[in-house]
Amino acid sequence: MASYRPVISVLRCLDVLAAVNRLSGRASLAEIHRVVDLDKATILRMLETLTHAGYVVRDDDTRLYHAAGKTLQLSAGYRAHNAIGAAVSPRLGAFRRRIGWPSDVAIRDGDAMIVVETSREAGPIFVNRGPGYRAPMLAASLGLAYTAFCGAAERAAILEAAAHDPAPWNDVARDRPRADALFAGIRDAGYATMNPAYMAQGYENRISSIGVPIRDGATIFACINVLYLRSALSAEDAAAALVAPLQEIAAALAADLARQSAA
Repeated sequence: MASYRPVISVLRCLDVLAAVNRLSGRASLAEIHRVVDLDKATILRMLETLTHAGYVVRDDDTRLYHAAGKTLQLSAGYRAHNAIGAAVSPRLGAFRRRIGWPSDVAIRDGDAMIVVETSREAGPIFVNRGPGYRAPMLAASLGLAYTAFCGAAERAAILEAAAHDPAPWNDVARDRPRADALFAGIRDAGYATMNPAYMAQGYENRISSIGVPIRDGATIFACINVLYLRSALSAEDAAAALVAPLQEIAAALAADLARQSAA
């Protein structure tokens, strides 16, 4: 098949649509500009295009942009996550009741980890990160855990792709010795934590997370995290309290998924 250069304007438009979705409830032009590395005039043109196409709506009172229902059509054909989401769901509720904090389970989806199930619910730690949310590979603890524990060839491909993305959490992908040290440290510790730049941008430094792989030998089925309020736990206290139970449920989920895979 012939190989073509990507259509930059299409990529930019998709970046803006992703930002509107990610900033649900606060997607002003200024906030989108903060997230997307484009000038405001270009962002506005993209927003007007997406609005004309029916994928974005603008609230004239608040001047905020929202993803329209038509965006659901973009994922209508995606089914890969359903089986894993259904398999892990029964354990997540009990796990939240046990530890008091919510969790997400996610699988790799190209350049991101896509959430397939969550135990987040309304409360002080609630944010709009339901199933279908895509967290950049080197930003959230889910993706960092996956990247640390996957095979060397897959890790190299993840870093190569991330190196072309200017987001601050991808700086490590452009410094391979630093990346090697980072992921070796995650493997030694057995868990990953959220990137500080992502914490600031996505959670206003209020929430952090710990993530571990759900794996059976060399096979990584998914990753699971625990999210916690930084005002309630320091990073050290969170690791001391949450890593062991997180690894325990990850092992149980890996066994469930291995049996499902075999069946």
